[in-house]
Amino acid sequence: MTKRPENIIVGISIGDLNGIGSEVILKSLEDTRMLELCTPVIFANVKILSFLKKQLNLNVNLHGIDKVDQILPGKINVLNVWREGVNLEFGKVDENVGSYAVKSFVEATKALKEGTIDVLVTAPINKSNIQSEEFSFPGHTDYLNQELEGNALMLMIQDNLRVGLLTDHVPINEVAKHLTEDLIRKKIQTINQTLVRDFGINKPKIAVLGLNPHSGDNGVIGDEEEKVLKPALKKIFEEGILVFGPYSADGFFGSNQYEKYDAVIATYHDQGLIPFKTLSFGKGVNYTAGLNKIRTSPDHGTGFDIAGKGIADHQSFSEAIYAAIDIFKSRMAYEEMVANPLKIKEKQL
Repeated sequence: MTKRPENIIVGISIGDLNGIGSEVILKSLEDTRMLELCTPVIFANVKILSFLKKQLNLNVNLHGIDKVDQILPGKINVLNVWREGVNLEFGKVDENVGSYAVKSFVEATKALKEGTIDVLVTAPINKSNIQSEEFSFPGHTDYLNQELEGNALMLMIQDNLRVGLLTDHVPINEVAKHLTEDLIRKKIQTINQTLVRDFGINKPKIAVLGLNPHSGDNGVIGDEEEKVLKPALKKIFEEGILVFGPYSADGFFGSNQYEKYDAVIATYHDQGLIPFKTLSFGKGVNYTAGLNKIRTSPDHGTGFDIAGKGIADHQSFSEAIYAAIDIFKSRMAYEEMVANPLKIKEKQL
């Protein structure tokens, strides 16, 4: 059933309150046109957000609620996940503040799972101060992978530039041993399905970057391309997925080769994210592909060095909201097409 734009409910987890998360959230929602696109629900506490909006001199009207059935379209809803006050110290790594980031995120994930929100946009957390006996995950993605069906994959997106990773938060000296045919197959299948279902691309073309300089130079500078990557990509291509490579990473982006493909898969974190962030100019979005629900986040961290100063750029967070809405609509259209292929064909005629 098609939803009207203003009824798409965007859940927002607050992130680290000592960082820039609250600022970029409130700045994004300061533009009243956002309420024509969705109904935002911030999982936090209305008193602390009211304090922060005054501190940052932001013009936003907040609507405090205690239950999800009190969500109102046309309002910036703040669901009170906790009641007590929180002592904030901008720029400080604080375990107590980290625990509130976890409370917000866990409650928002629960609402996403239960369908009371349609999509989730997460503000940045500090990975070191969220760890506890109750929450022992490196970050958002690992927890979502446990709670939601599928195989989570980090996909950085900005317009038609999409960069995925074969390995993400893996030390450089361990990347090679993680590159197996099984991993490569799973990641490529996930990205291919995401491009079809979430971005409306019928026959996606996917490029894969090599691990070594010059993509190994036929085994002269490392043999992972010859022994693992090339055989795996050949099999996957023969099975019907349009995957190409491995390409030499050093000139791939500078020569604009990426423009020929619907997605690029890097073998490790910095190989993909350095060129992505260089090209996306602060508008990039981190999308967790491969799950049965939609989650996006901005492409930056907590920004402790500028927290509380009112100078944080909210563009990436705004883009994360827009991307979540667009992907939600695309996925609904895809699911309708799969469920009623004849009806869709009749509409096209």
